[in-house]
Amino acid sequence: MSSLRSGFRAAHVRLLAASTVVFAILTGAIVGGSASAAPRTHGSTAPAPAPATGLGPVGTSLMHGDLWSSDSTPFAGPGRTAHLAASSIPGGACAATFVGHDGMPVSLCTQFVGTAPLQVAVATVTLFDPTTAAPIARKQLTKGGLLGGVYGYLDDRDRVVVADGSGAILRVAHRHSTQGWQLFIDDRVDLKGHIPAGDAVTALAPDFAGRVWFVTTHGVVGTVDAARRVRSTHLPAGEDLGNGLSVRASGVSVISTHALYEMRAGVDGTPEVVWRRAYDRGAARRPGQLTWGSGTTPTYFGPGGDGWVAIVDNASRPQLIVYDSNTGSTVCRMPAFGRSGQGTENSPMAWGNSLIIPSTYGYQYPPMAVSGPSVPANAPFVGGSTRIDVSAGECHRVWENGDRLASLPRLSRADGLIHGLGYGSYRPGSIQQVGPIDYIATDSATGVRVRTLHVGNGPVDEPLELTGTIAPDGSLWQATVSRMLKIARR
Repeated sequence: MSSLRSGFRAAHVRLLAASTVVFAILTGAIVGGSASAAPRTHGSTAPAPAPATGLGPVGTSLMHGDLWSSDSTPFAGPGRTAHLAASSIPGGACAATFVGHDGMPVSLCTQFVGTAPLQVAVATVTLFDPTTAAPIARKQLTKGGLLGGVYGYLDDRDRVVVADGSGAILRVAHRHSTQGWQLFIDDRVDLKGHIPAGDAVTALAPDFAGRVWFVTTHGVVGTVDAARRVRSTHLPAGEDLGNGLSVRASGVSVISTHALYEMRAGVDGTPEVVWRRAYDRGAARRPGQLTWGSGTTPTYFGPGGDGWVAIVDNASRPQLIVYDSNTGSTVCRMPAFGRSGQGTENSPMAWGNSLIIPSTYGYQYPPMAVSGPSVPANAPFVGGSTRIDVSAGECHRVWENGDRLASLPRLSRADGLIHGLGYGSYRPGSIQQVGPIDYIATDSATGVRVRTLHVGNGPVDEPLELTGTIAPDGSLWQATVSRMLKIARR
């Protein structure tokens, strides 16, 4: 993702990892699992309604599932009867996949080699056949910043809204003609006057008043309204942005490498700070995270669906912190992990008053994907995920397991399962990216694994923390470093 995931997750810089072939050896110990209790519910658990600009289909139009970045979906996934229905080799790694009203999967990918013009590791929009998973059309974007072409969304006309390297927001549409399927740029808004030299758009999202919000690597936060007017402001010097945006009806949550912000658009559309809360960013970047600071895209959840906002900081023992979305007051906080690896680059999944947080501590990224050295230089990727519930002003750990999730997982509110790709149990001395890659389905109520399906092998199918999407028919569209997988129910 999040954003660099949140998203990069940060989904994000992770795409460029597709062009590297050198991976590192990690060592360490595995953690165990435990569990019980069903998810609490408090307020609406439905996804946010579509904003005035026109968001695409519910559940399949955003990298983090919905505008609140809950990383959840209203659709049941492959689950207990999962099988690999189709796969293809698209010639790149796809960080996010959307499914439109027409049922066509379309992805934001980094093509290993672009041909128009000839370039290496270039952002590309790719259209896939919904049955065979074969790539059927591509549109190469102007190359620019690492995250340009990673965070985007699908609008109500099934167009991919994405920033390219030229400093523009594009709407990329698809059509079928006598020549076959085609992708083309249907609209373009120039942001150059608001993006300093050497900076680039890292994320964008629509709001509920017809605007598109965008942020840049070095702290610009801006909006584009329906009349194509661009307004922007700048966060304090030194605060970078590497994760996604979360949006609710009354505001937008933005996290920098130093602080969490609740923002809103002023009368003329210029972003304004409602409140700011600095967090413990630690002494350095942690192994398994992309930047020095929080790796999480903020997650709205709780009362009314967006009454609280959650992040994980970068303290020596990372803390889950839940804030009141309106005031910025702390609702509760506690160590994000018990026995799991101590850190995450993933946005928390949310359902009602429950949060589920996978650990990415020690996850090995290629050198070009990270910002600065980590401390320590490396660590074993032991994995682990945990569920924390919030009630009566307290955070409470419900379960913690040993799942070594290596994609940005999706929580289904229809079947109660967490769906993603991962590795087997950690073995000291093993190489992270070599060995079986499995589809994993875990019960969100208990933390217990209910399905393990072998779908590939590393390094060819290294999941690279890429984002999957569950379509209405229950198929999980999930990319790896070199393939697109369609994992379906029987």
